[in-house]
Amino acid sequence: ITFHLCCLCFFLLVPLPLTLFSIWTLPRVNNMDEYAAFNFFIYHPHKQALCKSFLPCRFNFRGYRWVKAMIHAINDINKRDDILPNITLGYQIYDTCYTMSKTVENSLAFLTGQNETTPVFRCSSGAPLAAVVGAGGSTLSIASSRILGLYYFPQIGYASSSLLLSDKYQFPTYLRTIPSDQVQSEGMADLVHHFGWKWIGTIAADDDYGKYGVKAFKEKVENAYTCIAFSETIPKIYSRAKILTVVETVKLTNATVIVVYSSDIDFHPLMEELIISNISAKTWIASEAWITSALIARPEYFPLLGGTIGFAIKRGEIPGLKEFLLDLHPSKNPDDDLAIEFWQTAFNCTWPNSNVPYNTDNRKNVTGHENITDFSSDQLCTGEENLEDLNNTYLDVSQLRITYNVYKAVFAVANALELLRLCKESGEAGPFEPGNTCAGIDDFEPWQHPRSTCNDNCQPGYRKGILQGKPSCCYDCIQCAEGQISSITDARECTACPEDHWSNEQRSKCVLKEVEFLAYGEALGMTLIALSIFGVFVVLAVTGVYIKHRATPLVRANDRDLSFLIQYSLIVTLLTSILFIGKPEDWSCQSRQVTLALGFSLCLSCVLGKTVMLFLTHLAKNSKVAEKARMSFKPIFQKIIVLLSVLTEVGICTAYLILEPPRMYKNTQFTTLKIIFECDEGSIVYLCVMFGFDVFLAILCFLTAIVSRKLPNNFNEAKFVTFGMLVFFIVWISFVPAYLSTRGKFKVAVEIFAILASSFGLLGCIFVPKCYIILLKPARNTEEIVGGRATTNDKSAPPTSASSTKTWHFHDMRWEWITMTSPSSHQQPVCYINLFLGKSQESPFHEQKFF
Repeated sequence: ITFHLCCLCFFLLVPLPLTLFSIWTLPRVNNMDEYAAFNFFIYHPHKQALCKSFLPCRFNFRGYRWVKAMIHAINDINKRDDILPNITLGYQIYDTCYTMSKTVENSLAFLTGQNETTPVFRCSSGAPLAAVVGAGGSTLSIASSRILGLYYFPQIGYASSSLLLSDKYQFPTYLRTIPSDQVQSEGMADLVHHFGWKWIGTIAADDDYGKYGVKAFKEKVENAYTCIAFSETIPKIYSRAKILTVVETVKLTNATVIVVYSSDIDFHPLMEELIISNISAKTWIASEAWITSALIARPEYFPLLGGTIGFAIKRGEIPGLKEFLLDLHPSKNPDDDLAIEFWQTAFNCTWPNSNVPYNTDNRKNVTGHENITDFSSDQLCTGEENLEDLNNTYLDVSQLRITYNVYKAVFAVANALELLRLCKESGEAGPFEPGNTCAGIDDFEPWQHPRSTCNDNCQPGYRKGILQGKPSCCYDCIQCAEGQISSITDARECTACPEDHWSNEQRSKCVLKEVEFLAYGEALGMTLIALSIFGVFVVLAVTGVYIKHRATPLVRANDRDLSFLIQYSLIVTLLTSILFIGKPEDWSCQSRQVTLALGFSLCLSCVLGKTVMLFLTHLAKNSKVAEKARMSFKPIFQKIIVLLSVLTEVGICTAYLILEPPRMYKNTQFTTLKIIFECDEGSIVYLCVMFGFDVFLAILCFLTAIVSRKLPNNFNEAKFVTFGMLVFFIVWISFVPAYLSTRGKFKVAVEIFAILASSFGLLGCIFVPKCYIILLKPARNTEEIVGGRATTNDKSAPPTSASSTKTWHFHDMRWEWITMTSPSSHQQPVCYINLFLGKSQESPFHEQKFF
């Protein structure tokens, strides 16, 4: 099954809100009387910018009935299988606002396929357009046909009767379903001659319809017995002064028969003034344009127009039209602004939640007496209003004249397309020379006119660029910049993609940007997690060794509880690195830096508690004051140092989270092709204070450890703490420039690497030497060797001073006289006494006297 696009464009006679119906064709659903449902898109621009004439744009029930008649005809054709099978007709509707300028503008927009009004050039491509139906008035049809004729577009008129349109030299493609005014003028002249009227006045609208109609009438009516008393014109643009001039002529003339060639819209202002002047006793001969108009046939005009004679268009019947007109409700299609406007105007109410303006069909404002357009009713429409209760021209199907012409025009186009479909290129069937060829129904142009364009169309992904010195339809095609697209042909400009989208390679559509963050599933993320978990298991192994050998001197030396806290804090810091992996969320951004800072503060404060004790021991060698301070410094004070340090860090972290916490941030500035999910750390000041406190603790640890590194014992913990702090500083000093110079997931990876490296550094420098002695050199894990009171033959042990010891016991006190000889021969021996109170030997340095 094939399907094709055959669009009908219908120019309305009366001012309606500008409405463009665009229907795309679809194949028939099956062989039954079913067809694919169509959609219509309504564009409703500002009215005053569209209809610039004396008659503001307003809703007209008669014109809307013409629209519905055309749609009804198209629906009937689409349902039938005997005409255009497997082809669904579509249509577009343009409103002329009953002005020549708007007619020309819409004709050019129709031809160019866009909102540009460029003459001669056709600036769009696509499915062929079959024909044009309209426009409503003769002047409008003449204006549009002069343009459409350049393209040889078939145009079928339904209400334009001007005899000028019969000139095939000027209008080679214009056809119509209404007789020419040549016939009407002859009928009027015969009517005047029949009644023997000798003195005739004429009034014509100031357009082609009126002037050429009166001219034809004069040519037929004037003879030796019949003369023209006066000839006046009605201005197209409202001017009360000019209309009063016409009224004065009618009032003063003694001619009692007046011929009027005008549309109802143009004649209406004159009628208003004639009624005001109370003119009567005139016989009016009407043209077909107003003789059956509901705008003129009003009771208040009967004193003036009683006895009017005119020629009307042939009346016809349209099956099913009344039911189709009644099958209208705004709720059936909320996007149909025209239906909403009809409902509001007909029932004098406002449709709920609608921005469609309210219009009336009252035309008194054209005389300058009133101006009630764009009136908004305070009463809301309920949707329960009944169309059958209306008394207006919309539902009046008793006198279908122009409406019937519209119906016939649509069927004329459909039958022409059917003949085109049935055309065969064999024999003499084809109408085109040479060779009796046929036009293809699936790819044809109206009357096979040649395609005339300045250059090829700009495809999607490109925009039109102005060529200096060339017409607007001659342009250069410029590819859209990165991040911008054009999705239509011959786009005037490119559209920027949303922030989280980017243009594809063809620049024809926006696609989602690639999202970047350090994910769990990628190799780098899995490697860092594996290192973190490995570190945790190493720490747990060290903790197991310490628990198993918790009673040995090496474990008990310098507060074993602090050693366990250091191990716990290292587990925290190692696991914290996992929080940096994965898609950042607000909770993870707030927890990872705070957890890291607290973990390091706990670790460093515990190390500080150890090094402070070693520092005081070192000072006790040369200062009695320091010796007393060391004597009074009990293990509880080491834990107090840890507690105060951690509480300080907790306070800083709490203020940080409350006042300006971190949050997840989508970084689109660093690269245009990706969205980097990262954490906005909030206040940099709080972040610096938080980690600055950890740096402060690290500096204190380093200074106290480096001073105490030469204490006289076989296992001087201060030396290893010094090395651990050096590793800590080297890692984080290297981290800063590396962190600032990277972006995206690698920035996070650098921070994780620094966390792991510093954690492994502290673990290796502080605990690995002890575990080495505990596990591999258990003979060195004694009070004498650990306290430096005995020598060792282990070459792997650090160099110590030689010593000799003598011990005395007195009740619960044990006295030791120790003589230490330095390996350096130039130094004097050092003697000191160890005093142990009670039976506890928790610390070999519990009480010392140096000599």
